[in-house]
Amino acid sequence: MAITNTQSGTNVHEIADGIFRINTPVEIDGAGGFSFNQYLILDEEPLLFHTGPRKLFALVHEAVASVMPVDGLRYVGFSHVEADECGSLNDWLRCAPHALPLCGAIAAMTSIGDLADRAPRALADGELLTLGKHAVRWLDAPHLPHAWECGFLAEEVTATLLCGDLFTQGGSSHPPVTEADILGPSEAFRQQLDYFSHTKHTGALLDKLAATKPTTLACMHGSAWRGDGATLLRALADALAATSVA
Repeated sequence: MAITNTQSGTNVHEIADGIFRINTPVEIDGAGGFSFNQYLILDEEPLLFHTGPRKLFALVHEAVASVMPVDGLRYVGFSHVEADECGSLNDWLRCAPHALPLCGAIAAMTSIGDLADRAPRALADGELLTLGKHAVRWLDAPHLPHAWECGFLAEEVTATLLCGDLFTQGGSSHPPVTEADILGPSEAFRQQLDYFSHTKHTGALLDKLAATKPTTLACMHGSAWRGDGATLLRALADALAATSVA
């Protein structure tokens, strides 16, 4: 693991072949520690997934620059429209002149076509985008865990699911990647501040993600996870079903 900023603790770690987790631990007044992760896929057409909030832009920029020239980014992607997902999108577009926003068709239609300084590359459900040796497939997942435009990217060569807010773990101190339980800690966090919409399609959507058979789950908050991702995603579906309100 490389610390790229000693003051903030921002760090970079390769969690799968050519996929780097950029992590910044933060302290939030009255809420304890938390962490923000972005994921950089290094390839012929590099992709940054999640921008981080605007206040973290300089730190994330510094971290990306430790891996590759920032102006070489080709895509800046995200799961849904939210500050920590795409808050610094236009900052990245300014420093990466050939980069395009990458999102689902709904996000492009409702928000990013207007908010972004450059027209987005909108992906249809199930569409595959080749980056070089890596290839990412967009999976629509409306309202999972929240936002109509929500979706995820499955990187098919490394079997890595860029799973956004799923399995959010509280606290600011986490190993870059773990094989330990993250469902228990993430459910404990959710029960304090339930950020799931509890759509009636939750089970089917999680089964759709499980069908990609990921072996690495690239979580936005907390550790990335390595193991049988399909089983863990279906366990999350069971946990949500058990606690959902009719």
